[in-house]
Amino acid sequence: MKLYYFPPSPNSRKAHIVAVYLELPLELKFVDIQKGEQYTPEFLQLNPTGRTPVLQDGNWVIWESAAIMQYLASQVPNSLWPDNVKIRTEITRWQSWELVHWGPACQSLQYEKFVKQILQEGDPDPQIVERATKAFHKEATVLNNHLAKHKFLVNNTLTLADFAVACDLTYAVPAGVPLETYSNIRNWYALIEQLPAWQKTASQA
Repeated sequence: MKLYYFPPSPNSRKAHIVAVYLELPLELKFVDIQKGEQYTPEFLQLNPTGRTPVLQDGNWVIWESAAIMQYLASQVPNSLWPDNVKIRTEITRWQSWELVHWGPACQSLQYEKFVKQILQEGDPDPQIVERATKAFHKEATVLNNHLAKHKFLVNNTLTLADFAVACDLTYAVPAGVPLETYSNIRNWYALIEQLPAWQKTASQA
């Protein structure tokens, strides 16, 4: 299997960390999105949306991080994606929440307050930061309240849901994401940070 990815991207990390955690053989293909390599004709043949990650397994190609995570975790028996329809539904629910609500809030904040500086794209837009901060607090309250009663997001066991949600906090510290009042999130995230797979997939961005 080949994973086309951009290491600093939280979405690419979601796929990569599953493969590393499960020790799946994976050929990594670096796509430099800063140079526009995601828009080359060759890459667009793999993913017409021009985004990473993309997984290629023989002649079969799949894009979108959540789908790739589930496919990778289906390769071997494991607790990240257990063979239980109710647990899988819970995992998918959190992945859906992450994609629609949590991810956009976290990534908007981190882009404005951290990524822009790296790319030399100017100062943060105050209006975007204000909207993203408000959205972040709304979603962080939901997550923090859930983690008050659960060690991990689903079934009190590490699953794909945890990786999906945690990856959106990859640049939380340098971006100054306001996690101070969310102790349950911080405690949960500390558990994720201790995982060897998390450390192996850390980018130097």
